Amino acid sequence: MSLGKNGKLIRLSKSCLSVLEKRYVLNVLKKEYLGMGLEVAQFESQLNSFFKRKALCVANGTAALQLALQSINIKKGDEVLVQSLTYLSSFQAISATGAIPVACDVKIDSGTIDLEDARRKISKRTKAIMPVHYAGGVGNLSEIYKFAKKFKIRVVEDAAHAFGSRYKNKLIGTQGDIVCFSFDGIKNITSGEGGCIVTNDKKVINSIQDARLLGVHGDTNLRYKNKRNYKPEVTHQGWRYHMSNIMAAIGIAQLERFETLANKRRKLAKFYDKKLNGVRNIKLFDQDYKNIVPHIYPIRIINLKERNKLIKTLRKKNIEIGFHYYPNHKLKYFRKKNILLTNTNKLFPELLTLPMHPDILMKEADYIVKTLLKTIRSFC
Repeated sequence: MSLGKNGKLIRLSKSCLSVLEKRYVLNVLKKEYLGMGLEVAQFESQLNSFFKRKALCVANGTAALQLALQSINIKKGDEVLVQSLTYLSSFQAISATGAIPVACDVKIDSGTIDLEDARRKISKRTKAIMPVHYAGGVGNLSEIYKFAKKFKIRVVEDAAHAFGSRYKNKLIGTQGDIVCFSFDGIKNITSGEGGCIVTNDKKVINSIQDARLLGVHGDTNLRYKNKRNYKPEVTHQGWRYHMSNIMAAIGIAQLERFETLANKRRKLAKFYDKKLNGVRNIKLFDQDYKNIVPHIYPIRIINLKERNKLIKTLRKKNIEIGFHYYPNHKLKYFRKKNILLTNTNKLFPELLTLPMHPDILMKEADYIVKTLLKTIRSFC
C-alpha cells in the first residue's frame, strides 16, 4: 500500500466491520423480521453479562441520554450540569426533556468536567449532573459521585466515548447511577446506530422499557418474542427510540470482537503518545491506556494558527484530521450572556484530533505522525 500523495485517504474515523457482522445481518434479513425482536433481546442479554447489570438498547446514544433523564423525572425548568466541550447531543438530550443544560468548564489536562466550576453553577433547580467521558477518560469519577451526593442530585454518565474503559479496575457501566453508551458507526463498538442505558435502578428500567416503545406498557416482552401489542395502554410520554434487529445483529458481532478492536485502539494511542510526547508545541491529554479504550485521540497544538488550513493541507496529503468539539456555549441555540469557561475557551482553538480506528496500520500511523510534525511547523 502506498502512502502520501498517491495513496489512499487515512480516515479520521470509520466503521470497522468483518464478515461476522455481515453474516449476522444476513441472518436477520433472511428471517424478514427487521424491527425490535429476538436479536435485540440477545444483544441486551450479552450486554447484561458484560456489565453484570441491566442494559436496555435504544436507537442511538442521544436517545439513551434523553430517556435516562426522563426516567428520573427531569422536566421543564430543571437544570442539568454538563460540560460545554462535548458533542451537541449531550445538550440536545437535556433540552429535549424541557430542562436547561448548564454549561460547565473542563479540566484542561483531561477534557472532563471541572467540578469547581460546576459547584459555582449549582442552583435550586439543579437536578442532575452529566459528566462526559471525553476521549474515553473519565476523570475523577469518585469526586463526581461525592459531589452529586452532597447536593442530592442524580448522575447520568455520558459514556459514549468510554465503552470498555475502566475506573479503579472496574468497567465503566458496572457501577454508578445511570450510564449511557453510544453504538453509532464510529464508536468503540457499533450497531450502525444505537445505544444503551445501564443501571440497577428498577424504576429507571421500567420507565425506559416502555418509553422507548412509544410508552406502550409491557410491549418490550412481546417484542422480544417477535410479537406485537394490538391493544396498547399508555400512561406517560413515549418515543420511537427502540433498537432494530439489524442494529442488534451488528452489535452482537462487534461485542464478540471487542477485545481485538479495543487492543488495536490502545496500541495506536500508545504509539501516538510515544512519538508525540515531549514534542515542542504539542501537549497530550493525561490518559492511562491500560484502563482506557480511546474513542478519539485529541491533542493540543500550542499557538496553533489557521487550523482549518492545516486540516486542508493534511487532507491533501491523504490524512483526515478534525477537532473535538465545538463548545456548546458558543452555539446560538444554547448561547447565554456572561458565560466564562476559561479552560474550554483556551482548549478549543488548540484542539486537533488524529485518526483513531482499528483499521489503521502501524505504517500508516507512522506516516501520520511524521507528516504532522513536518506540517505543523508552518502553523505555529
